[in-house]
Order: sequence, then structure tokens, then C-alpha cells
Amino acid sequence: MKASESRFCQCLYFSSNAFARKVEKLAAESWKRVELSPSHAYLLLLAIEEPGIQPSTIVNHLLLTPSTITRLIEKLEGKKLVVRTNEGKITNIYPTPKAKAMLPELKDCLAHFYQAYTAILGKEESSKMVGNMNKLVDRLPE
Repeated sequence: MKASESRFCQCLYFSSNAFARKVEKLAAESWKRVELSPSHAYLLLLAIEEPGIQPSTIVNHLLLTPSTITRLIEKLEGKKLVVRTNEGKITNIYPTPKAKAMLPELKDCLAHFYQAYTAILGKEESSKMVGNMNKLVDRLPE
């Protein structure tokens, strides 16, 4: 059944989650070749682009909870892609050489994801939708 035919099609919760599940599937497929989930991949991109980034900054960029960020970092540490250092109460996240070597492939995955969803939704429609979604997310309470 199409989402537009569901008895809950007028419900923001239903529609946004149906959309999120489909986008998640598309994203997961795009990141599969580097054997990372989309969330792990975006965190790794942040660590590569900003070596020494702090978990609180990652929380702000990925809009995830601190505990989720901790779990993602632990998984990336297990894959030998990031290392954590502590300077007093401050924790910094650094990419490993293995992670840095993955940067071209990570960027290719990101480009593949963009191409995949814009091929389906259209470039202009995608751009408008992402902009509108960000504005709406910013208006909702934490």
C-alpha cells in the first residue's frame, strides 16, 4: 500500500517515519560498501574533517543524544577508525590513518546517496524539501 493511501496518511508521525524508513534504507545501501551505517559514516566524516573534535560538537552536528554518540564512537574505535584522547575532562576524537585513507570512498558514498535520492525525488524538489525539513525541525522543541 502506498503511504498516501494509508488511513494514517494525514498524520505527521506516520508520514515522517514512513519517509525516514525509506531514506534510511537508501542511505544504508549507499554506505554498505564501506561497511558502515550512515550514522557511523557521518561521524567518521566529522572526525576526519575536524581532527580532535569533541563529542559535544558531534552531538550538535548529528542531532543525536550523547549516549548514542558514545556508542557510535565505541563502534568506530572497535573498527580501528577513531581514537579517543582525554585531556582532563575534555575528550577529543581523532581519525586513524586507516580512516583518513577511507576519505575518498566515504565521499563517493555520500555522492552516491545524493545521486540516488535526487534521481528519485528530483534535485530541485530534494533541495527544497531538505531546506523546509531543517526549518521545521528547528521549530520543534528538543
